[in-house]
Amino acid sequence: MIKKIGNVTLKSKVALAPMAGVTNQSFREICRSMGAGLVVSEMISDRGLIYQNQKTLEMIPKEKSIATQIFGSSVETITQGVGIILEHSNPDIIDINMGCPVNKVIKSGAGSALLKDPQKIYDIVKSLKDNYNKPVSIKIRAGFDHSSINCDKVASIATKAGVDAITIHGRTRSDMYTGSVNLDYIKMVRDNTDVFVFGNGDIKSVEDASKMYELGVDGIMVGRATLGNPWIIRDLVSQEEVVSIHERIDMLLAHAQKLMSHEPEKYAMIQMRSHAAWYFRHLPQSKKYRVQLVNISTYDELKNICLEYLNNLT
Repeated sequence: MIKKIGNVTLKSKVALAPMAGVTNQSFREICRSMGAGLVVSEMISDRGLIYQNQKTLEMIPKEKSIATQIFGSSVETITQGVGIILEHSNPDIIDINMGCPVNKVIKSGAGSALLKDPQKIYDIVKSLKDNYNKPVSIKIRAGFDHSSINCDKVASIATKAGVDAITIHGRTRSDMYTGSVNLDYIKMVRDNTDVFVFGNGDIKSVEDASKMYELGVDGIMVGRATLGNPWIIRDLVSQEEVVSIHERIDMLLAHAQKLMSHEPEKYAMIQMRSHAAWYFRHLPQSKKYRVQLVNISTYDELKNICLEYLNNLT
């Protein structure tokens, strides 16, 4: 039986992690079709919302079964930003980014910088719970660096504030994405809260997921392993299945078509330069085609590269 997040029941224990420039509506739809029980939007700037920036407002997801993620550095602006999100949409969950390690975000006092101030984390969660009738989740790391591991304290104080779920990535901010995830940090969070816990970091196989579940987590959140390989979610939800070369090419082209249904072909193809390269990375004898993908500007160019690959495959 899957534990609820507030009043939300997930269809599976596998969630899609938020990734800037990746987890837009098209990719979220694909991952839902693979069995993701929850998808999380790209992180949305609270100040961008407050200043009514058009590009920021367009990032607010409108679909169901989603956690909309916001980032910011103050109780007031995050609370105000969430209010604007709720004016435009009805997400199942509001997620606060407290784990992003990118310098630009850290310098603004957001993301992993919030881990330096557990009291502020308490105040942010408490404010959202007091002002809005929505489940609230937070995504954190183990600490800002290895001299300040405090994910256990953060989990405890966020729970007292009323948080409904916590995603813990088993690295510090200073680790960025280097080295291996430390499962001890995941266990520290699990041991210091009774709310829903997602384990996150380096989940690339059913075996990796099993190690997370052994820690007592309620679910797992998968990010970079889905790039070019959304089937990893299907594997983690049910069982590992072999994906044929033609299935991968068909999904790549379907992904491009989904993007074009939401935005002009030109911009869709700019995004597909990265996505297509990720798909091709999982294909044999594909190196020379990955080089060609960096310059595509039309769907026909993308399709022709895929057909050329299939025709020449030995």
